[in-house]
Amino acid sequence: METNRRNPERIRTDAGLPFLFMKEFIYSRNAVYETLRAKRRDVFRIQIAEGVQEKGHIVDILKMAKERKIPVERVQRPRLDKIHQNHQGVVAEVSAYPYADLLDILELPRRKSELPFVLLLDSLQDPQNFGTLLRTAEAIGVHGIVIPLAHSVEVTPAVVNASSGASEHLLVTRQNLAQAIDALKDAECWVVGLDQNGETISDKTEKHLRGAVALVVGSEGEGIRQLIRSKCDIVLKLPMQGRVESLNAAAAGSVALYLAYLNRK
Repeated sequence: METNRRNPERIRTDAGLPFLFMKEFIYSRNAVYETLRAKRRDVFRIQIAEGVQEKGHIVDILKMAKERKIPVERVQRPRLDKIHQNHQGVVAEVSAYPYADLLDILELPRRKSELPFVLLLDSLQDPQNFGTLLRTAEAIGVHGIVIPLAHSVEVTPAVVNASSGASEHLLVTRQNLAQAIDALKDAECWVVGLDQNGETISDKTEKHLRGAVALVVGSEGEGIRQLIRSKCDIVLKLPMQGRVESLNAAAAGSVALYLAYLNRK
């Protein structure tokens, strides 16, 4: 079996054509628990640190592993430390994150008889910010998240951990953002950019956060790129009264998502 430095395994499709099947390690109790609960990834084995008390999510993880016949190994804690220091005594070896298609995201609200609610992230770089936004998006029923094909954070194990496993229940697609916006407009979504140079959200402007909404959040440093900004129907900013100039991408995006959620209700 061929491997490379990122530890993939080479397997074959039914047509006999080889492709790389990537494996990765999901760590921390919530992340492993939600990954098992979502049932969207193959789980090859679970490693639990010796001496870990079997309570809380550890009990749930062991139960689901037994039901699905997933091997469970008891290992010394330093072995898990090599994977990540914040493993909380449990690690799962799993298949790569299953990205969705934009059509899947647009189909979900149709099946639920809801108006589309989509989050687009323009070149976000920080895994913690991405994870925070995914956790917020999952909590309020966002139908899907669109990230660029390049120059952007992806759904890595660090992001899964930062989202407390919320990523495993969400549809995330990698698309050309400009083309994705065009498709969302064709689906009658109102595309709203969030940027410090936008118009302040008020009684007059929050109407744009109702109905079918696609919210665009920019990167931590540069905000929304000019091309993407030009494609937004309107660009808004959060009202600020404190001395700090602005919130970071995760905080501002989470607040705006909740404003949209409340207005849609």
